[in-house]
Amino acid sequence: MDLFNVNQKPELGALAKNLAESITSKSAVIGVVGLGYVGLPIALEYAKNGFKVLGVDVDSRKVNDLQAGRNYIEDLDDAEIAEVVKKGLLAASTDFAVLAGANVIFIAVPTPFNENKEPDISYILNSGFETSKSLQPGQLVILKSTTFPGTTEDYLRPQLEKSGLVAGKDFFLAFSPERVDPGNKVYHTGNTPIVIGGIDKESTYLAALANKQIIENIWLVSNPKIAELEKLLENIFRSVNIALVNEIAMLCERMPGIDVWEVIEAASTKPFGYMKFTPGPGIGGHCIPIDPYYLSWLARAYDFETRFITLSANVNESMPYHVVNMVLQQVAHQPIALKDAKILILGVAFKKNVKDLRHSPAEPIMRLLKNAGVKELDYTDPWVPEYQVDKMTFRSVDLTPEKLQSYNVVVVVTDHDLFDVEMIHKNSRSIVDTRNVTSGIREGRENIRLLGSNI
Repeated sequence: MDLFNVNQKPELGALAKNLAESITSKSAVIGVVGLGYVGLPIALEYAKNGFKVLGVDVDSRKVNDLQAGRNYIEDLDDAEIAEVVKKGLLAASTDFAVLAGANVIFIAVPTPFNENKEPDISYILNSGFETSKSLQPGQLVILKSTTFPGTTEDYLRPQLEKSGLVAGKDFFLAFSPERVDPGNKVYHTGNTPIVIGGIDKESTYLAALANKQIIENIWLVSNPKIAELEKLLENIFRSVNIALVNEIAMLCERMPGIDVWEVIEAASTKPFGYMKFTPGPGIGGHCIPIDPYYLSWLARAYDFETRFITLSANVNESMPYHVVNMVLQQVAHQPIALKDAKILILGVAFKKNVKDLRHSPAEPIMRLLKNAGVKELDYTDPWVPEYQVDKMTFRSVDLTPEKLQSYNVVVVVTDHDLFDVEMIHKNSRSIVDTRNVTSGIREGRENIRLLGSNI
């Protein structure tokens, strides 16, 4: 289809007209199920724009924080959260029944995979069922959670229709995938374009109209399945390209005189046909580690094997093992047994300058080091005071020159800007740098082992 134009609307029935009028007049009440990294920014944007917002989450801690005006997501402004709560524009509850008073309901809940790396959409199903108990005629439901094609129509819709209402007749339904990038200082909920696909023309139009109140550019597609698959494509594109540079990085370590980081910078000078991706200790966050398996699972239902996509996911998942081998090699170069070595992990968040721990490569790296026999393992992270790996609880240690000097190997897993790289370099016996944070150090690099470099 094309870019949404508010003036190009289909013929609307009575329920759709009433909803459209309430949206444009800002009298519509917005409901948000799931108040995490996706849901809370949506709730805040609507509240800032004068809409009353009702948030629902099963986590009572989040609800209590919001009710007290306390923010818990680093990308959001504490003062803005406090202000909209004080004005009565944002309220939170653990009770789905409050959604009876909403006109537009966003569902933004987790979609992990299970132990067999098969999709787990139980949060969507549960949210749909609970929402159905108070679903009202004329309401619009928009699913935001990343998922496989067919989820909105074949799984969420039947849950909602347990209300006795019929989608497309009594209420409206659409899918619009989230595009949240934690820590991004340029793109946020308000200025990131989105994609919308409804189950019919009215649902698509109303979902676009509702989102237009807080988002400038909206691209419409023919149906929810297309929107669901385009989201998977976005993230699998990144997974595949990250796997490519990860594999090249491991190759470069075997080729004398080659540094993959310099290779990437050189390739980046090409103004067309190339996009820069960098290697690392593994992939994290909610989407990139999960989405390839959502698509490969679905593909099997059509007797199709996504070999290329699955291989890329396997390459990325192998990186923590490669990093651990690098660490063990650095220990082997020192006059100490592995069981007596002290290892420090720098950063456990999945990306720089955030506290988001979802699927962080730090977890498998720390687990593998423990399994290899490392007894003294610590981490430091200015964003994460406490971290749990399996049943082991770690607490962030202070990063001082004296503390650094006590470790045999320091492993850079997350490249937080708050880390003083020069101080770390000066006081570390050996550094395994998986993020190229030491690129600015020209002299005395003998104690640095850089991922993807054999220089």
